[in-house]
Amino acid sequence: MTPGAGDGHVAIVGGGLAGITAALALQEAGLRATVYEARPRLGGATHSFERDGLTVDNGQHIFLKCCTAYQGLLERLGAAGQVRVQDRFDVRVLTPDGPGGRLRRAKAPGPLHLMPALARYALLSPGDRLRAARASLALDRLDPADPALDGSSMGGWLAAHGQRDRARHALWELFVTAALNMKLDDAALGPAAFVCQTALLGRPDAADIGVPSAPLGELHGTVAAARIEEGGGRVHLGAKVTAVEDGPKLVVNGEPVSADAVVVAVPHRVASSLVPADACPDRDEWAGLGSSPIVNVHVVYDRPVLDEPFVAAIDSPVQWVFDRTAISGLSRRDGQYLAVSVSAADRWIDTPTAELREVYLAALERLFPAARRARVTDFFVTRERHATFRQGPGSGALRPASATRLPWLFLAGAWTGTGWPDTMEGAVRSGLSAARLARRHVTAMGAGVSAR
Repeated sequence: MTPGAGDGHVAIVGGGLAGITAALALQEAGLRATVYEARPRLGGATHSFERDGLTVDNGQHIFLKCCTAYQGLLERLGAAGQVRVQDRFDVRVLTPDGPGGRLRRAKAPGPLHLMPALARYALLSPGDRLRAARASLALDRLDPADPALDGSSMGGWLAAHGQRDRARHALWELFVTAALNMKLDDAALGPAAFVCQTALLGRPDAADIGVPSAPLGELHGTVAAARIEEGGGRVHLGAKVTAVEDGPKLVVNGEPVSADAVVVAVPHRVASSLVPADACPDRDEWAGLGSSPIVNVHVVYDRPVLDEPFVAAIDSPVQWVFDRTAISGLSRRDGQYLAVSVSAADRWIDTPTAELREVYLAALERLFPAARRARVTDFFVTRERHATFRQGPGSGALRPASATRLPWLFLAGAWTGTGWPDTMEGAVRSGLSAARLARRHVTAMGAGVSAR
């Protein structure tokens, strides 16, 4: 029987991380959740596909140990063992010419845990290291929720605090651009300060990096669908919602579906066309959030060229490189599969694959001498044109709350006002918030019915 109004049914539009999280949280609270996803899979912006015997994620996604909500989702999915988390934050930073550097946290309380690493960071001069330490302490005193910070840029703030080009490029860009998918001069100061405070200047283990050891299509797709249905929920794939109407009800593939509450968990450019104007009078302003692209360059070599699970790079079109050999199903005896993740990729999003091949293979050979002797057996590119919203100055004011002016309608998605940047963690937190509000509404509605 299809759930309907009056039986604690919550309809969720969108099967990305926000929608998956909302469904699982609602079921834990004893409500019935149905997920309607237009695509033939769950997972939203995190998914996998097959290519010549390899399992390929559309893009490399990581999380940090401070991402507690995402780790909670993995626990709900029974997949906490399918990720690898560093024992201690440790990143090697390569350059095309000369020795690179290394950033490894010490066993000390925050923010002192990164000061020894900064003091030894060979890619900065002693003067730049000292100025970076001073800027870190000044950054830690900011309030990321201050509206004034939303209107300023991280690049402008760094310049005002003595951060020269080398420090910006070899230190700050490594983390801010990867976290916000924005260049420093384009990134809003508020979320940039939040990232630095939460991940780098907070508790000592906050920035320890976690990497999935299973394909995202399995973690966020197959496993998630199974958990929702095991908990009594329903997942409808290929179910395109074209309207959300009072009742409340949805129009799904042309048919009406009733519910007691609705969670709209789709990107802002889709949500603005679904949400009724009386629920969110400012919905047309969401277009101002825009989008920022990510490009992933995938290279398969006939032999290993990288001995570490991941590295970062500067002075190169390469930003971060991940070894995806095992997770893809390839044996190191047969070669090595590397994924190069390029954030804030406006420059590359429309570049032909042939040109990207020329640029990135040459760049990888400069970073990895072993690649000069290896043969490339496959090269391909995945592009996420709308990977995140543009987290630039003024974007924070455009992010809506989960609650709307209609008591039964709620918003979810990493683009909503979660207090976090547009990340997997932000998506999960938005799903939890929407589920909590939907549960409260359905519970109050049920109490009113009982009283009558």
